[in-house]
Amino acid sequence: MRVFSAALATESNTFSPIAIDRRGFEASLYARPGTHPETPTLCSAVIPIGRKWAKDRQWTFIEGTAAWADPAGIINHQAFESLRDEILDQVKQALPLDAVALGLHGAMVAADYDDPEGDLLARVRELVGENCVICATFDPHSQLTQKRVDQLDFFMAFKEFPHIDFVDRAEDLYRILDATLSGEVKPEVSVFDCKMIDVFPTSREPMRSFVDKMFALEKSDDNILSLSLIHGFMASDVPEMGTKMVVVTDNQKQKGDQLARELGLDVFAMRGKCMPEQPDEVQAVADAVSTAKGAEKPVVLTDMWDNPGGGTAGDATVILEELMRVGATNVAVGTIWDPIAVQICFAAGEGAEIPLRFGAKSAPHTGNPIDKRVRVEKLVINAEHRFGDSYVPMGDIATISFDGFEVILNSTRCQSFGKSLFDVGGVDWAAKDILLIKSTNHFYDSFAPIAEKIIYCSAGRPYPNDPKTTDYQKAPKNIWPKVADPHNLG
Repeated sequence: MRVFSAALATESNTFSPIAIDRRGFEASLYARPGTHPETPTLCSAVIPIGRKWAKDRQWTFIEGTAAWADPAGIINHQAFESLRDEILDQVKQALPLDAVALGLHGAMVAADYDDPEGDLLARVRELVGENCVICATFDPHSQLTQKRVDQLDFFMAFKEFPHIDFVDRAEDLYRILDATLSGEVKPEVSVFDCKMIDVFPTSREPMRSFVDKMFALEKSDDNILSLSLIHGFMASDVPEMGTKMVVVTDNQKQKGDQLARELGLDVFAMRGKCMPEQPDEVQAVADAVSTAKGAEKPVVLTDMWDNPGGGTAGDATVILEELMRVGATNVAVGTIWDPIAVQICFAAGEGAEIPLRFGAKSAPHTGNPIDKRVRVEKLVINAEHRFGDSYVPMGDIATISFDGFEVILNSTRCQSFGKSLFDVGGVDWAAKDILLIKSTNHFYDSFAPIAEKIIYCSAGRPYPNDPKTTDYQKAPKNIWPKVADPHNLG
């Protein structure tokens, strides 16, 4: 068997002012054919996992480019087309092919392309023909378009949020692909439009039980090859935005359609019930300071909507300003994106004490720049921190201290995936009273075990986090919470 694999992925917040060009991909992950590291990374896990499957089954495995950019705004026209055409040229060189396995995100938007993944898949199908099996993994924070469904033989999304299962889902993809190529199964895809947009952390109820139910159904019924919930991405204003339930069966389309509807309506019944309480910065900081008194472990305070993983800059200072206003001390902040401040710190050197302005440069409603005399505690070139089995680039980082605060400034935007970011920056996180991070939920598996309490804070407006009032131009109108009952359930 001849199998081709490549990855092209990012998450596009169409409201973000930060555009993505090729340098955005090169700063995060850009691996030419055959150079992808053995360590899998989110959307590109199909490549290193595919190597293993190909070796075990004596497939001819042809690797294409793997490109991932940290979430931001819209990809510029040339950047998308050049990366797309690079992969398409590699597909041409690899023909004839029995299968194509792609790592995609699903919420990518480019200038002049509302559905870049659909465009890529349609062009791949045109090259490989109808008899070639095309399959893909998606991030659940994606938009599932009909164009993609039409081109793919089957696909799946990560089940977990935080996305700790990307390796498992790549394994599932190749398990189904192996059975498909050998003629043991014939995948049929069923999709139900939940007609809603929400956020679904799977680390808490009710989503924890729903994900466990999906696993149980897959295990108990051999005719169910895969179940996925496409959560949708509320910051991406595109025509087919929203939550979709996906069922892949072994040649049982009618059964799949029925199950997709049943499970999709179960998800609809959970609307508005999945997210934790989100106090503003005043209430959240007061709670953090109070809880930290006498606590044995740090309080984790997450700036959940200034999350670079959702396309924002990660430079908001709203919560930091409030911590400073109330006189909090023994606080670590990881991270604030400010390449200019990092450059200034590197020029000054470790141990230097300098006046520094940092943060709040990217957009309105993100607070004010902080002006302080700081000590440069640590400088690291090309820093990385861990997210499961992956390494996440932080760029050059500078750890600064002032008035009982230690702040890690980074030059490459990234969300706070794990506590190792503090280790990299030379910060003793265990000795801190409060850890201020930027992430919606990917931080959870790393920080929950070491936290006295986790406080999710909704501060400022760097992210369009209320779809009921967001000024969408292209998104569906008949969708909850824009309308109360889009399914006319009565």
